[in-house]
Amino acid sequence: MAYGEKPQTHFIDTSNASAARMYDWLLGGTENYEVDRVACSELLKIAPSTQQLARSNRDFLRRVVRNLAAEKHIAQFLDHGSGLPTQDNVHEVAQRVHPGARVAYVDNDPMVLAHARTSLDDNTDTMVVDCDMRHTQDIRQATDGFLDWSQPIAALFVSVLHCLPDTDDEHDPAAVVRAVADQLVPGSYMVICQLVSDDPSVRDGVTQLMADATHGNWGRVREPHEVRRYFDSLEIESPPGLVDVIDWRPDSVPPPKHLRPTDWVEWGGVGRVPG
Repeated sequence: MAYGEKPQTHFIDTSNASAARMYDWLLGGTENYEVDRVACSELLKIAPSTQQLARSNRDFLRRVVRNLAAEKHIAQFLDHGSGLPTQDNVHEVAQRVHPGARVAYVDNDPMVLAHARTSLDDNTDTMVVDCDMRHTQDIRQATDGFLDWSQPIAALFVSVLHCLPDTDDEHDPAAVVRAVADQLVPGSYMVICQLVSDDPSVRDGVTQLMADATHGNWGRVREPHEVRRYFDSLEIESPPGLVDVIDWRPDSVPPPKHLRPTDWVEWGGVGRVPG
């Protein structure tokens, strides 16, 4: 059972789409429903490169975790909005480098939690926290003792901040990122990326579609300069800096510009907590 979860309190809503289940479908998974597939079909009409972006983003997640584990010697990861299990999850990548690496997954999607109960129970170096990623103090309390907060941690916000709406309080995406960074010791890392577009019709169209499809469980497609704000007070790892994630230390030559998506991209990078 995920930390904080109460038996039989989670109802899997199949009448509205779920961002986690849509992402699963885009990656070729089977843990999704007709409502999710219909929403994905409509999404692809607005942003045809969406499936390509989902796969590029998953490749980025593998590369960045491997890089942090192997080159920065990070052995603790806090994955916000972890989503449904797929191949090469964070703990699998990290534990290939450090067999005892610890990974705490944070999510509150009922289907994600259901799969976590069965797929991670036999791995004592993983835990799942049933929590809204915006409740940073609750997450800190839940992971205290599992993660050693006196040592460096890599906090991951990979393709999840577009699920959070803008607010004027501590639940604003930028405020959430700052709150987590403030909890981390110097030498920790923040991995942050989200969907961005320079095209207002894509930003507005996707935002409205996802808000309708998920019954309000969505935030906003943003612009690169807005994502850059998330890295305020962090030392951005450069090269490559903040980029389309396909260009973040790729394993092979990335496609040339004329073969890239023109509708939207996953944009961000890695920041180090200074000190």
